[in-house]
Amino acid sequence: MSKLFFSALISLVFFASCSGSKKKKAEQHMIFRYNELGVVSSLDPAAASNFENIWAVNQLFNGLVQMDDSILVRPCIARSWEISDDRLKYTFHLRNDVFFHDHTVFPEGKGRKVTAADFEYSFERLFNKSVSKAADLLEYFNRNESDGLKGFYALNDSTFVVQVKKAFPAFLGILTMKFFSVVPKEIVEYYKSDFGRNPVGTGPFSFKVWKEGQKLLFIKNEKYFEKEGDHKLPYLDAVSVSFIRDRESAWLDFLKDNVDMISGFDAFNAKEVLTSAGELKNIYKNRFVLQSQPFLKTDYLGFLMDDKTLDQKPNPFRTKALRQAINFGIDREEMIKYLRNNIGTAAVNGFVPHGLPGYDNNEVIGYSYNPEKAKQLMYLAGFQDGKGLPEMTLSTTKQYLDLAEHIRFQLSQIGLKILINVIEDGSFREGVANSKMNFFRKSWVGDFPDPINFLALFYSRNFAPNGSNYTHFKNQHFDDLYDKAIYEQNDTLRRNYYYEMERIIVEEAPVVPLYHDRVIRLVQNNVTGLTVNAMNMLNLKTVKKID
Repeated sequence: MSKLFFSALISLVFFASCSGSKKKKAEQHMIFRYNELGVVSSLDPAAASNFENIWAVNQLFNGLVQMDDSILVRPCIARSWEISDDRLKYTFHLRNDVFFHDHTVFPEGKGRKVTAADFEYSFERLFNKSVSKAADLLEYFNRNESDGLKGFYALNDSTFVVQVKKAFPAFLGILTMKFFSVVPKEIVEYYKSDFGRNPVGTGPFSFKVWKEGQKLLFIKNEKYFEKEGDHKLPYLDAVSVSFIRDRESAWLDFLKDNVDMISGFDAFNAKEVLTSAGELKNIYKNRFVLQSQPFLKTDYLGFLMDDKTLDQKPNPFRTKALRQAINFGIDREEMIKYLRNNIGTAAVNGFVPHGLPGYDNNEVIGYSYNPEKAKQLMYLAGFQDGKGLPEMTLSTTKQYLDLAEHIRFQLSQIGLKILINVIEDGSFREGVANSKMNFFRKSWVGDFPDPINFLALFYSRNFAPNGSNYTHFKNQHFDDLYDKAIYEQNDTLRRNYYYEMERIIVEEAPVVPLYHDRVIRLVQNNVTGLTVNAMNMLNLKTVKKID
């Protein structure tokens, strides 16, 4: 791709007006455009812990393995692998046709071939807490630095070995996460802490421009190694990401065909676009396509379980009956019907979402709406009609304000006084990650398709800020079951451990599971090859745009 094309492409994406002649010129190239309502904070795969980062990073980087649309593990940079009989050693054989993106730091500016040593460096980097957000996942590696055990090593240029402490059936799924992407040492060390703003990977697209809060531009990687049949991937010339934060403005941009996709229930007015059954209204059926399917995602309210609140006062959420009362006091079915246009499933069977292979949510009985039971529990907690309870602050972000208002009203019916604190996305995310909020609305998206990924939020060794246990829940019996479950090879026994762990979460109620979401995307009807999956991963390498 020529420098002249790069220059023209950037001008088209960033500076072209909506005039007819310029728009027609832009369509000569296949540029896929999507709007991101959230914030992309880094393009470093080691920091790919939030959904917005993951989508962008997925276009730029690859790992040893990848997840397909049936959420099965498939080869990627590793063309094949063997697992030892005791399932403690994974030996990956790398492809010999994978190259990093071109960069001036490389000799002659040409990206070099990926070797096993690059994976060794990339994995080692994840143990640097100032760089990595992968803390919860690193416990699986058989690592003991005093004995010289790293948990992984390059056997030769094309063979990479990973060693785990104990056999864990879902380990390959963990390696599909973007954290475990390969990065080039010389580029990382050149940019140091700015690598996340100057990423170099192996993916179907390479980084070109980041105009913060306005645009991201990725361009086609002409040397990408994957094919679809006999056709080299990707088909697109570029990917352009806009950051229109106002939902109505983003929707108008989509209607004008200025973007090819908007994603998420909060990206548009569902009552205007969808029927009560969650289908496209007739007026829109010939204009664009609705992609929808169950999403491995749980939205919930979390209670900080420390003895004291953040202002060092006695924590009322330490009282289990109060937490249970709040669970009984919220009508999840009504919330789905009136606030979400029947998009999603009420979380009345625990925290783990529907759709995980082999997992039966009917084995766990959660909380259904029962205001009388909630009032009884308030009385048992010593807070009849809310007497003796201070006003409680529920922290959320702007896009969930209507949900928070609904929750505030419902909880007022059982005597609770709720103040809503709306926080900017980045500050909210940081506050939750560091357990700096007493009561908050949050969601958890599955990183790999196993219930343990959701149950890890309640494991005491994952206490925030070093892990994803944002509530600081601690229960020894739960921890014991967790330790057994992650290494149990018998599927039936492992599932039974999971069910028992979920029942503990229901009983102790450190969270209020609200609903399990659906993937929702609106896509222009000239876009083909855009697949959808239960992980809601955005894969653009097979996407085309037709006239």
